[in-house]
Amino acid sequence: MTKDATGTFEVKMNPQTDENVGDPTVGRMSIDKQFSGDLEANSKGQMLAAMTDTTGSAGYVAIERVKGTLHGRRGTFALQHSGTMTRGAPQLIITVVPYSGTDQLVGLAGKMTINIVDGKHFYEFDYTLAQPQ
Repeated sequence: MTKDATGTFEVKMNPQTDENVGDPTVGRMSIDKQFSGDLEANSKGQMLAAMTDTTGSAGYVAIERVKGTLHGRRGTFALQHSGTMTRGAPQLIITVVPYSGTDQLVGLAGKMTINIVDGKHFYEFDYTLAQPQ
């Protein structure tokens, strides 16, 4: 049975630079989030992004490890992001990394959507929690 979790989050991102790693046109950022609502948690992660010469067009990938409670169940899990922007039109897929759930979140699967309204971040998380095997 699919469940729905909603709430808000705050995010801090900081550029990570290392001149000896990768292509300098690919940006790397650290991610630090604080979730509130049905998901009471914090997360830390890494993002890689590439801008283009076309205004409003870019792409990014990210992985973040979330630690806290989801509808009162304690544990951790990983989220994988894949996003593009084509001339200002965003497309974003955020999924739970398979088998990444721990403790009371073992068997977690799902997808998250993010909405930004007036600078405030909101999430909707549709998920299932399978019984451990």
